[in-house]
Amino acid sequence: MHPLHTFLLFHLLAYLGRSADGSEIMNGEPAPENSMLYMASVQDSKGHLCGGFMISEDFVLTAAHCDECSGITHVVLGTHDLKSVNDDNKISIETHFFKSLVGSGNDIMLLKLSKKVSLNGRVQTIPLPTSVMNKKDDCQVAGWGYTKTNGTAVDVLRVVNVSIINLEDCKEQWGPLPDNVICAGGDKTGKGFCQGDSGGPLVCSGKAVGVVSFNMNNNCDYPNVPNVYTNISKYLPWIKKILKQHNC
Repeated sequence: MHPLHTFLLFHLLAYLGRSADGSEIMNGEPAPENSMLYMASVQDSKGHLCGGFMISEDFVLTAAHCDECSGITHVVLGTHDLKSVNDDNKISIETHFFKSLVGSGNDIMLLKLSKKVSLNGRVQTIPLPTSVMNKKDDCQVAGWGYTKTNGTAVDVLRVVNVSIINLEDCKEQWGPLPDNVICAGGDKTGKGFCQGDSGGPLVCSGKAVGVVSFNMNNNCDYPNVPNVYTNISKYLPWIKKILKQHNC
């Protein structure tokens, strides 16, 4: 990767720690109670830290930088309302799998859970994309937390619709960006994610195609550039290899 790519990505990811302490969905609405059953709250000893999503009975996919500033310990599954969390919802994390260092642009992490989770009316997995994504797909991003810059966190999962932005057009606005990303939302639309929403899925036509990675500094009002996600399709061989090695 070009040194400027590395510097830019590392600098931006530095803003995505616990400073906002929760997912932040801008101009969204509460997600229906029985929707998005794949969503996971990735937590440390202090509570919610990042989003994530179930891709198998014992693996959650999230962003690598979610473990940079605070050691995550468990995930919470099967609830839209984080006030209703109990010991039955909490599953400890057995192992973390990183593609490589975050600064290399590979902002993706697999969390191996300590046990397999029963898939039911509260918890489900979400399929991953094929190698080709339809740029015209309708997409959504969801999370827990702030609804405006310097606002207050919310407990109930919120969701907002976003549109895919051509990567070359996105690069014209951002400057250098890795090729393993997707741009969607932000860019003067007022819709998308903000600091702390890291690790949640960009969902298009029922498939998780991206992982929330970064936006510009701490600005949740999106006056200029698109939101950036890790492109999951670029990591399918790595994901499949890890799951196969661990009998999933």
